[in-house]
Amino acid sequence: MRVVVADDSMLLREGLQLLLAEAGHEVVASVGDGPSFVEAMAEHRPGIGIVDVRMPPSNTDEGLRAAVAVRRSWPEARLMVLSQYVEVSYADDLLATGDGGVGYLLKDRVSDLDDFLGALAAVAAGGTVLDPLVVRQLMGRNRDPLADLTPREHEVLSLMAEGRSNAAIADALSVSIAGVEKHTQRIFAKLGLRPDDDAAHRRVAAVLQFLYRS
Repeated sequence: MRVVVADDSMLLREGLQLLLAEAGHEVVASVGDGPSFVEAMAEHRPGIGIVDVRMPPSNTDEGLRAAVAVRRSWPEARLMVLSQYVEVSYADDLLATGDGGVGYLLKDRVSDLDDFLGALAAVAAGGTVLDPLVVRQLMGRNRDPLADLTPREHEVLSLMAEGRSNAAIADALSVSIAGVEKHTQRIFAKLGLRPDDDAAHRRVAAVLQFLYRS
C-alpha cells in the first residue's frame, strides 16, 4: 500500500516510515504541515494518508482541516487522523465527506502495532475506525463546551474576560506568554471557534461564552 505521512515531528514521521516499511508498505511522501499534506495527497493519490491534527502553520487543528480539504477535492481518499488530543471542530465535516475510508485515533491509545496496522487496512478498504473517546466527544457536543476546559484553561479564560492581555495573564499565572498563547488556542478549539476566524473575534466570542454560562 502506498502511504502519505504528515506530522510536524520529524522523529514521528521517521518512525512511521520505518514501521510501515517493515509491514510492506511504501511511504511515497513525508511532510510536516497541512498545505503540504494536501499537495502530496493530490500528487501521489496514495492508498491512504496519515495525518496529525496539530501542525503548522496554525498548530491547532491544521491537519484535520487539511484532511477535510483532501476529502472535498477527492471524496474517495482514505485518511487516518492521529492526534494527541480530541479535536472535534472539523471532525463532523470530515466524517460527512465521502463514503467511509476514515479513521481517527489517539496516539497514546495506539498501543498495539498489529491493531494499528489492522486499523489502517480497514480504513484503506473503505471502513471507518474511530477511537471510543472521539465517539464520546462527538456524541456529547450538546454539552456545555466550558466543561471540557482544564482548570488552567478556565483560569486563562477568566482572566481574558477581565480584559487582560496575554502578557498580563502570563504575569498573573507565572507562565510564559507562549504558554498562554497555547492555552488560548486550545480554548478556542474546544469552544468551536475556528482558526480561520479573526483572532480578535475569537477572543471576544470566547469571553461571551464564558460570561453567558458563568
